Amino acid sequence: MNMIQAINSAMDVLMARDPDVVVMGEDVGYFGGVFRATAGLQAKYGKTRVFDTPITEIGIIGVAIGMGAYGLRPVPEIQFADYIYPALDQLVSEAARLRYRSDGEFTAPITVRSPFGGGIFGGQTHSQSPEGIFTHVSGLKTVIPSTPYDAKGLLISAIEDNDPVIFFEPKRIYNGPFNGHWDRPAANWSKHPAGEVPTGYYKIPLGKAAVVREGQAVTMLAYGTMVHVCAQVVEDTGIDAEIIDLRTLVPLDIETIEESVKKTGRCLIVHEATRTGGFGAELSALVQERCFYHLEAPVERVTGFDTPYPHSLEWAYFPGPVRIGMALKKIMKD
Repeated sequence: MNMIQAINSAMDVLMARDPDVVVMGEDVGYFGGVFRATAGLQAKYGKTRVFDTPITEIGIIGVAIGMGAYGLRPVPEIQFADYIYPALDQLVSEAARLRYRSDGEFTAPITVRSPFGGGIFGGQTHSQSPEGIFTHVSGLKTVIPSTPYDAKGLLISAIEDNDPVIFFEPKRIYNGPFNGHWDRPAANWSKHPAGEVPTGYYKIPLGKAAVVREGQAVTMLAYGTMVHVCAQVVEDTGIDAEIIDLRTLVPLDIETIEESVKKTGRCLIVHEATRTGGFGAELSALVQERCFYHLEAPVERVTGFDTPYPHSLEWAYFPGPVRIGMALKKIMKD
């Protein structure tokens, strides 16, 4: 399966198992979503369980929170992460606080799916990576898969979770892994081990990172598309790096990170989002606090720039092999 098919399969499996799971969003019904992630679900489960909504993100999330409070498990789709901002008040003030403010009487078991990230020439309104905003909010969980296998297992865990989850899907790798070399032929998931996705039910627990590659020289922390770009850089440079795919940012598997950095003595953090206030800053602080006496060089970050996402200069903005390679070589010299 590619990642779209894996995500579709996760929703299909849970809708068959649990009649309380419902899917909602703009064009998710008959049309199957802009990326076809919900294709066929309305025909299979009907218009009361898979339904189109008006173009109002605050309304989509507000209704989903109410449905969740009354016992359903809504899976609302925000068509692009760039359009999630109107829903911030509902997510921050209502979904994230509902369990606490009601003393556990109500919960908001909603999973907000949304494609995010760049690499598709989407410009400033279809390329943003706003995950850092949500990791700042107590009460929200933030999940970002990097493979079809992980996408299905993590999405099933997210939908079954009793707390609100933001599930960001790296759209650049919907159809295949991307190594950052935009001028090379595109790959697809059919030739990748993680493209082998079981058709039935399985879960990957939230809060558990994956060690994608073991190494001794430096720890690379990444998620989403950047996991594959980091792997390519390691292959290009020959540096014996350990690559950790965080998979979930909140809850964070800090134990795996700490164990790796104490072993390697160096840490490089990579993400697409803008640098200032990005999740990499939190990771850097945690590594500094927990591994200070083991570090042999300053923690390095390679990120997007503090500008709106450009269209014509996309590959300068996108953390690609050149910028990551330079940082990797620098941290090995320090």
